[in-house]
Amino acid sequence: MIKQSRGIQSIEVGGQLLRALARAGEPMMLRDLARESGMAPAKAHPYLVSFSRLGLIEQDKATGRYEFGPLALELGVVSLRRLSAVRVATPQIAALAGEIDLAVSLAIWGTHGPTIVRLEEPSHQVHIVMRVGSVVAMLGTATGRVFSAFLPQKVTIAALDAGLDRHGVGYDRKLSIRTAKVARMLADVRRRGLARAIGDPLPGINAFAAPVFDHAGSIVLVVTVMGPVGTFDIGWDSPIAKALLACTGAVSRRLGFQAPDQP
Repeated sequence: MIKQSRGIQSIEVGGQLLRALARAGEPMMLRDLARESGMAPAKAHPYLVSFSRLGLIEQDKATGRYEFGPLALELGVVSLRRLSAVRVATPQIAALAGEIDLAVSLAIWGTHGPTIVRLEEPSHQVHIVMRVGSVVAMLGTATGRVFSAFLPQKVTIAALDAGLDRHGVGYDRKLSIRTAKVARMLADVRRRGLARAIGDPLPGINAFAAPVFDHAGSIVLVVTVMGPVGTFDIGWDSPIAKALLACTGAVSRRLGFQAPDQP
């Protein structure tokens, strides 16, 4: 028998109100919301007050009806964006891995930094110490440098200052986007639309990484190709780099991104 983890009952009870509102698909009066949740209005009201304070629910003062608030909408948009982006990108990176016969990873920006969510293996054995769920360094990896370059600057600064790159090669607590060296490195990534790693941080492994953008022009994913130093062409205009950019460009267009005209 699988032992269930201990939860907080009051949150689970209150969650019934959110489920009922989601099922209805429209604003609801307190009495109707309580009935659909299987509880008395007097019991439901305190939950709605707390949810309102969090921004999960808001009440229309004119009608008295409850609907989802700004935080709920924000969470829904973020979840939809990430899930749809991963779903669109998954077959594309599988095709890319088959085309260039190299390992290809897909990463999102997670709670702890750049996080691998998909990994396609090549036909031949390549020793890469990485798996789904791995969190990679922001400045010490090609994947992390792409996120660092294209995320809003305040997000990158906050993450670096908070120590999310502490596992990076040569990490320094004082190292941040404010330093000239890091600023130049990230500016180069933005200019090329690519980041490159040559045998570092994975000895014997080269890599290229490129961003995927959504309809609003925000970075949502990073696709990274990796292969052995001896056979991996590190030229910026190499077939590997071009294939990667073609892949990320196709995924970005599927997500509604329109690249600005280049001078």
